[in-house]
Amino acid sequence: MAAGTLSTWAGNGTWAGNGSRALCPVDSAFAQRFLPAVYLTVFPLGLLGNGLGLWHLCTGPRETTRQPLSLLVGNLGVADLLYVGTLPLLVIYYLQGRVWHFGQALCRLTRSLFHLNLYASIGFLTLISVHRYLGIVHPLKTRGRCWGAASSGWLSLAVWVWVVAQIAPDLAFSKTDDMGIKCHDTTGNERLGVYLPYTFAVTVTGFVIPFLIIIGCYCRVVFVLCRNDSVEPSLRRRSIGLVILVMVLFSICFLPYHIFRNLNLYFRWRPQGSCTQASKDVYISYQVTRGLASLNSALNPLLYVIASKDWRSRVRTIRQNAGRCLRPPFRSKTSCQAAEKKRNISLCKGEASNEL
Repeated sequence: MAAGTLSTWAGNGTWAGNGSRALCPVDSAFAQRFLPAVYLTVFPLGLLGNGLGLWHLCTGPRETTRQPLSLLVGNLGVADLLYVGTLPLLVIYYLQGRVWHFGQALCRLTRSLFHLNLYASIGFLTLISVHRYLGIVHPLKTRGRCWGAASSGWLSLAVWVWVVAQIAPDLAFSKTDDMGIKCHDTTGNERLGVYLPYTFAVTVTGFVIPFLIIIGCYCRVVFVLCRNDSVEPSLRRRSIGLVILVMVLFSICFLPYHIFRNLNLYFRWRPQGSCTQASKDVYISYQVTRGLASLNSALNPLLYVIASKDWRSRVRTIRQNAGRCLRPPFRSKTSCQAAEKKRNISLCKGEASNEL
């Protein structure tokens, strides 16, 4: 691309056209205030929620852990934990004024794990939605051999392979500046002409197409639930809960991020003279949506709850036990023992299936 047609991102928080070098100041310090706060919230919630969810799936009855939905939700938890483990490094990076101390290789890995989590989450949520669609609209097929544990295993492997193939080209783009101080979430200025179409292609294949599939599945599911009164009430509630959760995830975490990521890259790529208030607003919006995108790792564990038939009683039991154990010390021991006894009795009655 000819000189003067690229917009350059200066390290001091400004855009500069290659021809005139006219600076376009943006509030780059906003990310240093906003993102660490979000990451410090997502890290404990995502670590605890996904850790407990995977522990429950791994230690539960064999017939529960081998159910198709359990395998899909488990893979989603693994993707979340891979990303959550990188958040302390990003918190340090932003709190120290965007100074990266961990080397170029770890910078690329950290940024790549964000995209791995993002598109793996979208992929597994798509499979979960298709599974729910088949269970409601075509129940006879799902009860047969159309979608069993083996099929879920192969489909999960296919999602991982597809996601890795999508994000692998991103590793070819430099994530650090010449001095190795900055750790870009996209890439530096010199490769924007190539990175922009790559990002657009990944947006279409990794987000737009799965989103359209999910919308089609859930429109049909809602139609059947509204027209069919013979659906079991608990199944109806859990299906509606799944529809709401997935649509919230896409509306808050995924859709805004993809819109403003592409817009921000476009404004950076535009020729000189593109320094407008709109470009500054897009930059700030992009930083906000980056934080919102990371929230999916804290919200995904809700799938463990919705996937359980007795999720309401489980939440109620956990809340009651926590309340008893937080009472004054002279009563806490007896209360906790009573709560533990009650929990053991309920466990002896048998684990409820995680199948939707």
